[in-house]
Amino acid sequence: MAFQKEGVYQVVREGNEEILKVNAASWQYTPSVEDVPNVMSSVVDMLVSSPGIVRIVFNQRKKFAYSYDQTQLLLEIAGIYSHLMKNKRVLSISQWGFDEVSSRFYGDKIGEIQHLFMNLLRSDPIGSFVETKRILREEKILLQRDKDERIAKARVNYISLLTDSIDLLRKTRLIQLVEGRLDGFHLGDRALYRDVFRAVVTPDFMYTRLKANPPLNGEELDVYTVGNNEVTLYRMPNDTKTYYHAVPVEFKLKEDEYELLDLAKNVLAGHKPRNEEFLDTTRMRTTFYNIGRDLLDELAKNKGYTIEYDRICDLAKILVRYTVGFGLIEVLLADKKVQDITINSPIGKSPMFLVHQDYGACYTNILPSFDDAESWATKFRLISGRPLDEANSVLDTELSIPGARSRVAVMTRPLSPDGLAFAIRRHRDRPWTLPLFVNNRMISPLGAGLISFLIDGARTMLVAGTRSSGKTSLLGSFLVEIMRKYRVITVEDTLELPVEYMRKLGYNIQNMKVRSALSKGGSELGADDGIRTSLRLGDSSLIIGEVRSLEAKALYEAMRTGALANVVAGTIHGASPYGVYDRVVNDLEVPKTSFKATDIIAVANPVKTADGLSSWKRVLQITEVRKHWTNDPMEERGFVDLMRYDTKKDELIPTADLLNGESEVVKSIAGSVREWVGNWDAVWENILLRSKIKQTLVDYARKTNNQEIIESNFVVASNDMFHRLIEQVRGEVGSIDSNRVFHEWDDWVRKSIKSKKNRV
Repeated sequence: MAFQKEGVYQVVREGNEEILKVNAASWQYTPSVEDVPNVMSSVVDMLVSSPGIVRIVFNQRKKFAYSYDQTQLLLEIAGIYSHLMKNKRVLSISQWGFDEVSSRFYGDKIGEIQHLFMNLLRSDPIGSFVETKRILREEKILLQRDKDERIAKARVNYISLLTDSIDLLRKTRLIQLVEGRLDGFHLGDRALYRDVFRAVVTPDFMYTRLKANPPLNGEELDVYTVGNNEVTLYRMPNDTKTYYHAVPVEFKLKEDEYELLDLAKNVLAGHKPRNEEFLDTTRMRTTFYNIGRDLLDELAKNKGYTIEYDRICDLAKILVRYTVGFGLIEVLLADKKVQDITINSPIGKSPMFLVHQDYGACYTNILPSFDDAESWATKFRLISGRPLDEANSVLDTELSIPGARSRVAVMTRPLSPDGLAFAIRRHRDRPWTLPLFVNNRMISPLGAGLISFLIDGARTMLVAGTRSSGKTSLLGSFLVEIMRKYRVITVEDTLELPVEYMRKLGYNIQNMKVRSALSKGGSELGADDGIRTSLRLGDSSLIIGEVRSLEAKALYEAMRTGALANVVAGTIHGASPYGVYDRVVNDLEVPKTSFKATDIIAVANPVKTADGLSSWKRVLQITEVRKHWTNDPMEERGFVDLMRYDTKKDELIPTADLLNGESEVVKSIAGSVREWVGNWDAVWENILLRSKIKQTLVDYARKTNNQEIIESNFVVASNDMFHRLIEQVRGEVGSIDSNRVFHEWDDWVRKSIKSKKNRV
């Protein structure tokens, strides 16, 4: 089939890349380079006139995309074809003729030359290479038999042409990949091409590409489903990362369903949401879902397709995902085991990467497209109301879709020289709890009991750590430990804390969103003003998403003046207590005396294996900040570890200072409770009681194989019961009898578990 540039194929520029896009809608065969000689031949022709192409995309109901590496293989063939066609020895046989005899010799070869270099080279370059080698062998044999000097001379020229052509082909990557497997090859066999070329096939309504076929050399590690999507994880040879292979439901649709989605997307393209609609994404998605469902139903009837209503609803969800949604990003976020997603610049050169709960760093079969990246960036700008341009090259925001919440960081030029790049951190659907952390060994039961005690004691606490250390998750578990009778105010520049779920749990909680520390302007209130505003909202626990800029001074002002009577907690970057001090005092310019308002620093960081291939998040220190030092808390023992991580035991263990009752912070809490004043044993008994309760919840969850026992709903109810029993027992016997409190609490837990089981 002949191709004309006008209307059939075009070269499209995406960023710095030139993409060859071919309309194959009218073809009677699949647009497959590896299977169809006509397709390969036509592509080579196109590449001759467009040598700057980096990718090839065919459109035929679906998109068939060939990668940069595969395109380079074809470009080398196109280059050789162009070179030979410009060579006069090929173009004009008359140029070879020196006399009547030699001219007759060359004339006999013209058909052979055209077949090898004008036809076969374009449609079957491997065949051209093999056939040219065969003919060369024959010509060398005939040369030895030539008696006529004029024919011998002509044959030498012909052998030179064949030899040059073979040498050119042998240097190509395509021939180098297959030359060791050419024994037994016969013309027309496309098996070798199928090993080298494989299109990434995506529905026509998608831009982002996906490798649908599983790897041939991967070792299967795990298989599971996420809704209607299939996920398989592979260990790949010569790679320390795991391969995450996703097959979304949209790759398993019927042809008429693909057609309906494509038609519906084209119709909805003329009904783009207004900018203000992005401020309420839930409502916008609902509206587009309803419109899309009705539209798909109407299109199906007009086409005469019989599709069940439930299936129409499923298609409507896919339609929303690829119109006002975030496409295959949403497929990854639907997997609760996915923790982080990264999309590097330049877009389309590398796949999406992710961090998996069970398998760590992974690369995926999803290759983002430039068009989608531009669309995502625009949507994030609209959702956040924040700029993203050369003057503001970083955008921090959040993404909330059905079934997932996440924090998003977007970069663009000049900070990211190659254009847009994305980092997405998926938040857990429900708040983390201390029993959950005990279960995965991030914190020991005693550490959890101590944290619970400190939160009830209304201390000021900072959770420190490096990036991806679990700081925000640990801070979220603190929320669950705050009694529901207290009001809670959160201050964040990017909404990460599980505020909405805490409301569902009955908490009196108010969130405040302030200007990002990276933003240079905008209408949002600064973090420091946000904290000062929170102090005028009444007696509340104050939770700061991250202390990283001017808000540090406002926070310490509030802490020093005693404006907050309940727990104050936040996260901060720092690998040690002194690292926190250095950041707060030297980087954020908080006075040394103000830093003393910090009571507790909990340090969380990943712990790696010796081979560096695996890591686990652990709380490494729980440190109190004493108040007697003047210049340097490190030199003057201003930092005292209450608990410290033991590498051999893989456990957070108490220090002598805690065991011997020498914690000034704990004694300060005890000083305000009548039963505990001067009675360290009673204080320690209460910490141990809390520890025992956390561990018992974990034990019941494991014994009954019921994870819900350590989730926030049950843990909050457990904490409420614990506090009620403390009050009840104190009223009955005049003191806190820990054994009685535990046994009555344990009886409540067992009855609650049994009741829930019976209801199920």
